[in-house]
Parts: sequence; structure tokens; C-alpha cells
Amino acid sequence: MTHAPLKGLPLVLVTLALSMAVFMQVLDSTIANVALPTIAGNLGAATSQGTWVITSFAVANAISVPLTGWLAKRYGEVKVFVGATLLFVVASFLCGIAPSLELLVVFRIMQGAVAGPMIPLSQSLLMASYPPQKRAMALALWSMTIIVAPIFGPILGGIISDNWHWGWIFFINIPIGIAAAWVAWRQLKHRETDIARMPIDRIGLALLVVGVGALQMMLDRGKELDWFASAEIITLAVVALVSLSYFIVWELDAEHPIVDLRLFQDRNFTVGVLALSLAFMVYMGAIVLLPLVLQTQLGYTATWAGLATAPIGIFPVLLSPLIGKFGNRLDMRWLVTISFAVYAGCFFWRSEFTAQMSFWDVFWPQFVQGIGMAMFFMPLTAITLSRMPAHQIASASGISNFVRILCGGIGTSIVTTLWERRSALHHARLTESITPYADSTTAALNGLQQLGLDAQQQAAALNRTISQQSSIIGSNELFWLCGALFLLLIAVVWFAKPPFGGGGGGGAH
Repeated sequence: MTHAPLKGLPLVLVTLALSMAVFMQVLDSTIANVALPTIAGNLGAATSQGTWVITSFAVANAISVPLTGWLAKRYGEVKVFVGATLLFVVASFLCGIAPSLELLVVFRIMQGAVAGPMIPLSQSLLMASYPPQKRAMALALWSMTIIVAPIFGPILGGIISDNWHWGWIFFINIPIGIAAAWVAWRQLKHRETDIARMPIDRIGLALLVVGVGALQMMLDRGKELDWFASAEIITLAVVALVSLSYFIVWELDAEHPIVDLRLFQDRNFTVGVLALSLAFMVYMGAIVLLPLVLQTQLGYTATWAGLATAPIGIFPVLLSPLIGKFGNRLDMRWLVTISFAVYAGCFFWRSEFTAQMSFWDVFWPQFVQGIGMAMFFMPLTAITLSRMPAHQIASASGISNFVRILCGGIGTSIVTTLWERRSALHHARLTESITPYADSTTAALNGLQQLGLDAQQQAAALNRTISQQSSIIGSNELFWLCGALFLLLIAVVWFAKPPFGGGGGGGAH
């Protein structure tokens, strides 16, 4: 059934409700990161065990996102979205009252699983509510929530864990989720999409669960277990490779696939997913690295690290409505080109960081990078969905978000591992230059001696300085590499073909 686009107050309410739900979900994927030591200590677990609070959500979420298309066709997009939002609220409440780490992990798995359809369906329902000529504006407003939520996450997580019980990082989802679900149901229940009673592809689902679960576990535990020096990591890699290979072959011939891989026959969809996912992989690696450098090497608290990285959200809030308003008149490839060029420039800027840099040296690259962020999600999403008929937008959005999330995890693992190894390499090289006969060494030791430090304290202070310098040099190299990769990715987006009318070539639902 085809529904006319919404107008006036109903359109405003739907946009607000869908954006609130997305904000809540994206916020929750980052807010727990800085609270891990507090959560682990409160529940009597080691911090290393506390990382399961993050990884359990990521694994369940990565598996459930690709199921969006099948769920939407089986039960209707509106019902699935509202149901997922309410279940997310319930899971958030259970996370907040969890009395042990084991139960918290169970509830985080539940939370990640029900969160999967929320982002893809928010895209699909939003685009179906707007007329084709205004879908660029819809995507711009939607992308603003995706951009701003990860910025508030670390700040709120740090403030809550420093001042209140850690459970409030989950309890804050309850009023947001209930309001979003209620408004969405009131405004969209009469616009339910067509339902097809399709059987579930059990073999495809099993291969997906095993393959993605093994891959995510490998990425999460690789650094801790020294990657392929570990039999566990090798086993997980083999299971992931075999399962996902069979999954691809199986889904291509399945009559009712869990993931419709035939969507990649569309050129713009393939180019959009590739550009968005690779760029997000580089971006996520860098966005995890920066707070790590600030907290481990420069003495920033979690709250101050969040404040230092927050300026990236200023320009998107200001520019997103303008980009959305004039989006249909612009070639999306040029917007993405500007975005990637700004990203590259800011990463090259960060590659000059030093141990003596001030808060403002961190602030300004983040502030300018916001220009690139404002032109990141909306144009790439518009390119990805530009040729998709309305009934395939939910499936296409689900696949796109699945690949993006997976690449984000890969980027995080690669960057943190490379940083650790480059830091160790530079530590070894700097240590080699420390000899009793070097003038720099003598001057440094004399300065420490004048401060009243004995020989053992001098050696410890010198080692701390070397460790700090080697870590900053290693992070600078990775920031430079990220900048170079963004320049290379500009070429990818130019394989897309206009027009990019905001997606949904077949009209509204």
C-alpha cells in the first residue's frame, strides 16, 4: 500500500520520535565505555572482564541488524520499530539493576539484539514520511542524531559514573524510549507497510550468527591474546571465514534470504556501502585512539577527554539543516569529497601532536573536523539508497548499517593494535639512544638529580618520558595514515552515478 507523505505537525513529531530513538541507541553504544572501571569495580570484576559489557552488545547488535529486512516484511516496519524501541527500554532497565556482571552481560546481549532494527527502520520510515524532493532534509536531520550521540556518550558516561550510580547510564534511556515509541505509534500506526508471511531462512540465520559472532569475538579478544599467536584467535578466524563464506554462497541462491545480497547488483548501493563502511572504519579507529592518547598519555580524565572531543558536533548541528535544504540541488559526490578532504586535513593536523600540547590544540582539529562530519552520513546514505525502490529500503539500510558496524569494529581493533605495536617499536628505538655518553642523557639525568631524585627514581622518570613520547609518535603516525586513507577514499565515491534523489526510487510506502 502507498501512503501520501506526511505534512505539518505529524511530520515534525515523526521526525522527532525517530531521531530520539536513534539518538538513544547510538548514545548507549558509547556511553558505557568510560564507565567500565566503575561498573567492573562495583560488581566485583576485573576491568578486563568488564569489557564484555561492550563486546556483548556489539556482537548481538551486529547479528541482529541484517535481520531487519526479513523482520520488516514479516511483521511490518512500524510494529518492528516500536516493538524494538520498547524492548530496548526494558533491556536498559534490566541492565541498570543488574546485580552481577554475568547478568549485566546477558541483559546487554538482549539490548544489542533488539536494537538492531532501530537505525535501519528509522531511516526507512523517515524517508517514507517525506516527499521525494525533501528526503535530503530528512536524511540530514537523521544523520545529525548519529553524529551528536557519540559525542555526548563519553561526557555523560564520565559525569554519571563520577557522581551517581552507574545504572543511570542505562536508566536515562527509559523516558526517551517510551516517548519515542508512543509518538511513533500514534503517528505511524495507520501507515503500516505491507506484510508478507515469508518463512525464515534457518540455515542462513545459523551461518550468520556463527560467522558474525566468531568474527566479532576475534576482533574483541585479538589484542588481549596477541592475535594469531593464540590458538583461540586462529580457531575463531577459521570459524568466521568458513561460516561467512558459506553464508554468502547460500544467501545468493536462497528463495527467502535473511540478507538479500542481490541488492549489491545496484551500482550506487555498492559504491555507497563501500565508501561509507571504509570511511567509518578509519573514522572509528581514530575516534577511539584520540581519547586513549588523552587519558593514558596526557593525564586527561574521562570527562575532560569527552569535552576535548565534543567540538566535532558543533558544525553538524549548524550545517545539517542547510545541507538538507539544498541537498537535492547538489551533487552528493562533491559533498563527500569535501567531507573526506576535511577529514584528511584534520588527521594530518593531529599528526603534529606533542606531549606539551594544550586543551586547545586538541579542540581546534575536532572543531574543524565537524565540517567534514556534517557532509558525511547524509550524502553517503543518499547515494547508497538513491536507486532503491521503497519496499527494499529497510533491507538495503539494514545491510548498509551491518557492514558499517562491522567495519567500525575492524577499524577499532586494527588501530589500537597498530598503536600498541608502533609505540613499542619507538620505545625500543628511543631507549637505544639513551647511553651514559650521550649529552642529552647526561643533561636529562642532571636535571632530575637537581629535583632531588635518586638513581632509581631518575630511571623511572626517564622511562615514563620515553613511554609518553613513543606513544605520541605512534599515534601521530596512525593519524597521518588515516588522513592518507581518506584522500584515497575520495576516488571510490566518484564511481557512483547521479541523480541522488534521497533514495526510495519507488516512492513512499
